[in-house]
Amino acid sequence: MRETAPVRGHLPDENPGFVGRRTELERISAALAEHRLVTVTGVGGVGKTRLALRAAHLAADAHPDGAWWTDLGQLDGDRLLVALVADSVDLADHTPGMATTGLCHRLADDRLLLVLDSCEHLAESCARLVTELLAAAPGLTVLATSRRPLGVPGERVVALDPLPPAGRDALELLRRAAGEDFPAAGPAGEICVRLEGIPLALELAAAQIRLQGAEAVRDQLGTRLDSPPGARFDLLAHTERVWPSRHQTLGAAIGWSHELGTPLERLLWARLSVFRGPFDLASATAVCAGGPLDRATLPGALDGLVRSSVVRPPDTAGRHRMLDTIRAYGATWLERTGETAAVADRHAAHFRALARRAETEWHGARQLHWYRTVDAHHTDLRTALDRLLRTDPDAALDLVGSVAFAWSCRGRLREARDGLEQALLLSEARGRTRARALWALGVTLVLQGESGPAQEISERCAREARHTEHAEHSSYEKTEGPGDLTLDAAALAGLLALTTGRPMAAYVVVGHVLDAAPGGPADSAARLRCHLVRVFALTGLGRLAEARERALRLRALCEELDEHWTRTALEYQLALTGLLEGDPAAASGHARAMLEGTRSLGASLGVALGLDVLATALAAAGDGERAADVSGTGEAYWRSTGQPRRGLIGLRALREKYADTARATIGEPVYEEIFGRALTGPPQDGLDRALRGRRQE
Repeated sequence: MRETAPVRGHLPDENPGFVGRRTELERISAALAEHRLVTVTGVGGVGKTRLALRAAHLAADAHPDGAWWTDLGQLDGDRLLVALVADSVDLADHTPGMATTGLCHRLADDRLLLVLDSCEHLAESCARLVTELLAAAPGLTVLATSRRPLGVPGERVVALDPLPPAGRDALELLRRAAGEDFPAAGPAGEICVRLEGIPLALELAAAQIRLQGAEAVRDQLGTRLDSPPGARFDLLAHTERVWPSRHQTLGAAIGWSHELGTPLERLLWARLSVFRGPFDLASATAVCAGGPLDRATLPGALDGLVRSSVVRPPDTAGRHRMLDTIRAYGATWLERTGETAAVADRHAAHFRALARRAETEWHGARQLHWYRTVDAHHTDLRTALDRLLRTDPDAALDLVGSVAFAWSCRGRLREARDGLEQALLLSEARGRTRARALWALGVTLVLQGESGPAQEISERCAREARHTEHAEHSSYEKTEGPGDLTLDAAALAGLLALTTGRPMAAYVVVGHVLDAAPGGPADSAARLRCHLVRVFALTGLGRLAEARERALRLRALCEELDEHWTRTALEYQLALTGLLEGDPAAASGHARAMLEGTRSLGASLGVALGLDVLATALAAAGDGERAADVSGTGEAYWRSTGQPRRGLIGLRALREKYADTARATIGEPVYEEIFGRALTGPPQDGLDRALRGRRQE
């Protein structure tokens, strides 16, 4: 029996509390079958996101290239819109051109469903992007959620009403949320009618039912909903909308939950609104503590907000989240307290400190922890950076200089480059902060293949490093040789030389500073990077035995330090050396070790490079079928970077030679069939197959 091919894509897990909506799901499914853009509209809290997620899961099988989810609620403006959409479809765009170009190229030949959730605050920008994507990608279908239509020609709008207030679905939602079974003809049924069947309002009421009972909640809601409209919070003050009473009902329900909270819970609710992404207790404490809400009382206030469904319970990593509608209500109260600027500044200071600590502890056993921490807090790091670019450009330069290398390793090259270039333009800071930012920008440009601009930045970085270290040596009467700034500047110059086919220049530039700098490679990340460049330069110069011996010593050192990034790069170098020395078995082992490392780092470019080495090694060993499979997977990863295949010049020639050998061994038709199947299948499955070979050999 033929196995069903796994579906590509990424959708969040569904909410187990989904209730009803059969008719609406049928309407969306029918619309998706006939229209390329379907927009689900409705008031805040009506359940657009939940319904779109359910519809996307049901429609995923109909799209060979999967269903992909983009949460736009985390964006304040449209500057990172394309980058976020690209990230959501696994495009680690390394190209230097227009942001939309790489995204259009990624989607051009795919037949996929792209879900854009929470478009209302970026409606015009979303409309422009969707129009461009639909024109470039004939197989693309877009499902959007928004409080108003996008206004794109050909758009099919599905307006979502609340659940029928007196129907069984509203009551069932209340029952599930409260964890109790209620009769229809009682207080619970009256609550559903009073709240007009709005799902978010029902969930908030359910939280209070768990605390007070259904009768008390019914009575309190009666008082609340009978209050004058002016006392309510109108969440959606759009004159073109047609549901004013439901705006008032939802606003009243949220305001009622606010009134029921303790003073400390209300204060915390307001301050938490500064977070755009998920937050843990430590971050909430650092940003929100102050006055009566101190480190001792804040955890209890947070627990209270969780119990009342204002804050979502923590996930497996201990991170909480607030729905956008509820966060927006908290933001209005934060503004009323006059604390908006102060809390935003604390938020920016906290994430600047987190960024600095991540950079400081990059070299050593905590590297992977901090790499993942920076990735997990990406949204709020960007929010903090945007705040500091407006209020304190010098601090912005410090923050982005601390995280840009990690962003680039993760494939967020556009964001790293954008943030670095803005901060360098706005900030007048000199010295270490500027030198570090110039180094990070240079690395980003090299990874984008921008050798010309990278050369200019490399020279500026070297000048800033020399000036800074000269000033520091003079101030403290130091006589040591080059410091870490000069070492990193040399590593950047060497990296640029390697990628432009000048291994001797790379060897000379890093050798010069290493010979003049006391200490060993374990002393700092900068020294280790210089030693890494020297190993690759020796490989390029054909001094393979020396390169391998140095690489093995450095790898052992990295294992002692529990350093991941350099160790992964060394496995790549050792794989290259194995190929050049005619030892494909050794090359395969090192290539798979590299792939394990790059997968843990989430580095698409590194995975693509590693798969190329592995495919070449398999072909050299005479395993044409597996070589074709790995090569096809590698092509899929290269496409996810938006770049053509790259790598050291020596590898390119070997790859082409042994690919021809593999084709001749198994026959061109068989090779192309296996290659194409791997190319169009889920890339993660292909990577899993490549890594399984390590355990089978």
